[in-house]
Amino acid sequence: METQSIPWREKVQLIVRFLRGSIHYFVVALLCACLGMVFNALTPQVIRLTVDSILGAEQPSLPAFLQPLLPLLQAQKLHALWLAAAAVLLLALLRGFCNYGQRTQLSRGSESFVKRIRDGLYDHIQHLSFSWHTAHSTGEIIQRCTSDVDVIRTFVCNQLVEVVRTVFLIILYLVIMFRMNVRLSFVALAFIPIVGLSSGVFYRRISGRFQAADEAEGDLTTCAQENLTGVRVVRAFGRERFETDRFCEKNEKFASLWIRLGRLLSVYWASGTLLTCLQVMVIIVCGIVESVHGNMTLGEFLAFISYNEALSWPVRSLGRVLSDMSKAGVSLDRVGYILRAPEEKDAPEAAPHSAEGDIVFDHVTFGYGETPVLQDVSFTIPQGSTFAILGGTGSGKSTLVHLLDRLYDLQEGRITIGGVDIRSFTRESLRSQTGLVLQEPFLFSQTIRENIAATRPGAPQEELRSAAAIACVDEAICEFPEGYETLVGERGVTLSGGQKQRVAIARMLMQRAPIMVFDDSLSAVDAETDEKIRTALRRSTGNATVLLISHRVTTLMQADRILVLDGGRVSALGAHRELIDRPGIYRDIYDIQMRSDDRALVEEGGNA
Repeated sequence: METQSIPWREKVQLIVRFLRGSIHYFVVALLCACLGMVFNALTPQVIRLTVDSILGAEQPSLPAFLQPLLPLLQAQKLHALWLAAAAVLLLALLRGFCNYGQRTQLSRGSESFVKRIRDGLYDHIQHLSFSWHTAHSTGEIIQRCTSDVDVIRTFVCNQLVEVVRTVFLIILYLVIMFRMNVRLSFVALAFIPIVGLSSGVFYRRISGRFQAADEAEGDLTTCAQENLTGVRVVRAFGRERFETDRFCEKNEKFASLWIRLGRLLSVYWASGTLLTCLQVMVIIVCGIVESVHGNMTLGEFLAFISYNEALSWPVRSLGRVLSDMSKAGVSLDRVGYILRAPEEKDAPEAAPHSAEGDIVFDHVTFGYGETPVLQDVSFTIPQGSTFAILGGTGSGKSTLVHLLDRLYDLQEGRITIGGVDIRSFTRESLRSQTGLVLQEPFLFSQTIRENIAATRPGAPQEELRSAAAIACVDEAICEFPEGYETLVGERGVTLSGGQKQRVAIARMLMQRAPIMVFDDSLSAVDAETDEKIRTALRRSTGNATVLLISHRVTTLMQADRILVLDGGRVSALGAHRELIDRPGIYRDIYDIQMRSDDRALVEEGGNA
């Protein structure tokens, strides 16, 4: 899945979009964080006052609101020391309360924020076109909706908050440091742009590597998802070694990319540690010089060292945040790629219509990309009739159904139902009136009852069993120990291929749609069961229009009309008797599939 980088302005807009409704949590968290830093900044001042005025002989200097405490500080030194210790303990308790408030509010804001992202992504994916889903792997989509969302959450809810907190801390501490000693403060300030510049260089180098690592993780996720989904095929063909080698190859690529990233990160953190140690050493040397010359007291020197130490990690963390910003930027690109994909939209004049009436394909031409599949196809399906479609692989049989259900939009020509162009239908109304059973039906990891009732939740058990009986699967279901409450497992692995198809047919029958499409959906059942299902369907479909797609002539021969496709064009159209009476593809297939000794028996059953 290719990903195009989006401007940072759009990335910010994306973040703001999902922050709505939870921004107050982050505001309160930041207020708590800033207040905690103020209490933390007061602790070195207590130490300074203790060293200079309680243990030393300096005249204590206090803000106006603390002047009433001067007599206590000038009293007995032991009492003053106890007061200083109590002040440190009180500040620590206040910092603890602020830290508690910060973390609880961040937790609430974080979960609210990430919930909105996941809900927005899931809802958007539900409305993306069928062609978009076929063009992108499931594993890659899942990886973007999980791993990349977590990266964004970590950046916005932890690192971005940390940036605001760090900027406030730097400003607060530098103001205090400049009030204590200007020359020494300029020395400390000189290292900040150096660290920032090194972080910027590092940020440029690492962003591309983060994207490559994320894409490799998507490939790895896709490989694992495909292997787990197709585990029966892997076992059946003895492909365990091949799949293991394939996974190891992708895993090796993924690991090597992160090892290269680790080397780059190691260089950065080592250089950052060197810069920090150099800054501390320079401040200590310069501070000693200032103290010797009487420009600052011992207490001020100790307090200044404390402030400098407190600044060293946040300044370094800015570089870490910048490096993580590159990873978050890549994740925002990848999530934004999904969110920018256009949703299926109905035409402005579209409205719900009844899907009753003749279905007309009028000069329909369609292709996937540059490959033409259908070319100038025209035919009519009378309402309430059974219409069959026959053709070779790639002749466009399933494409006709996909176009009818608007899984793909028409490129040329038009399709009408009851004289109304299907593009005038809302997709919801069209699809709710078109029942579709595919050759490879998908069953949810729920009970058989829940799968059959998917199109009509809450339907009574009698209707479920009636639909299952028409699909010739009721008896098989009742043989399970749990009956209709049997869990089908992931993708219906509990059931056989034929049972899955019949459960899917029962599910479609519960829809009671005026148009029913069977896209080779009886391929996994035996001929006898096929006949039973078709007989039951003829009795139960009523006035519904039925479309049958199959490779079996026996499945199609009782249809009112049969369409034969060849290379995306209409090769023949007529009833079974008409088609076998004239040379063509249909009669050739009929002759191949029917043996002379049972042809008469089949035809007799077809005329019954």
